Amino acid sequence: MAVNGGIRSGVIDVHAHWLPRELLALPPGNPYGGMNDRDGELYLGDAPLSFRTTAMTDIDAVLADTQQAGLGVRVISAPPFAFPVHRPREADAYVAAYNERLAEAVAGTDGALVGLGLVRLDDVGAARRELERLAVAEGVAGVAVPPVVDGRSYDRGSMREVLGVAAGLGLSVLVHPMQLPRQEWDHHYLVNLIGNPVESTTAVAAVLLGGVLEELPGLRICFVHGGGCAPALLGRWGHGWRTREDVRRGSTRPPAESFRRLYFDTVAHDPETLRLLRAHASPDRVVCGSDYPFDMAQPDPVRFPLDNGMDAAVLEANGRAFLGAAPTGSLR
Repeated sequence: MAVNGGIRSGVIDVHAHWLPRELLALPPGNPYGGMNDRDGELYLGDAPLSFRTTAMTDIDAVLADTQQAGLGVRVISAPPFAFPVHRPREADAYVAAYNERLAEAVAGTDGALVGLGLVRLDDVGAARRELERLAVAEGVAGVAVPPVVDGRSYDRGSMREVLGVAAGLGLSVLVHPMQLPRQEWDHHYLVNLIGNPVESTTAVAAVLLGGVLEELPGLRICFVHGGGCAPALLGRWGHGWRTREDVRRGSTRPPAESFRRLYFDTVAHDPETLRLLRAHASPDRVVCGSDYPFDMAQPDPVRFPLDNGMDAAVLEANGRAFLGAAPTGSLR
């Protein structure tokens, strides 16, 4: 199973965000007070997000910016504030509405946009129902999910089971941090600058050490922001796996081996960091990302990897593989 319908040729940005205006209030229980437009600028509660509202909400604006960035395809998913994690039992209507609007939006773009939907992670039955709908929606390739929920990640419980459902349906999974608050990160934007990479790193470790890929060899899962701190910690994890029984209890392969089966985007902001990622990741598992339209986005998502040793054709092929799309040679 793969993304339904053809997609355009060119470099694929797997990491961009979109939310329709009618869903700016965010799911039930969100602590932000919702998102709102103020004179054309988007706010999260009372905090300005430093970009125009249409970049998040208007498909024509997203398409124009996609073309201007030199991309062939942009993969859009909800901003992490919209993940249904605060009161998930009350979020079914919001999740269904987002996924329906997403499918409508990407279906009208002639393969320039691909969608990743929303899903609950606390209830496998509810997740399965929504994932089955996404699996047959034109232009939708899978889901975007947070790395950590209520102190847990993907090595256990319902979160792991949801990955199994997604893998069984052939859906792609993009793991995106939520900027979880911690007291020591309440200044200098550390909740993002440190918090986001740490969240992603936690999920990478859970997948590697929890044996998720041994159980789900067909799972296509991508970690944004270059996998956070994971490339720099892989050697430490490997040492722990070799020397401690409690570290290797859940997995049969050393972390470095399983690491090469994960996808990572190129939002690293630094050539040396991207080089480190590429030293550890498989060459066919590094995909272009941007984090559009946030201020922490990679400003030139195509030029950054090309200027640092990557090839446009490889980036396209890798993006298509992550999405489960037909190889380039079969493009219309």
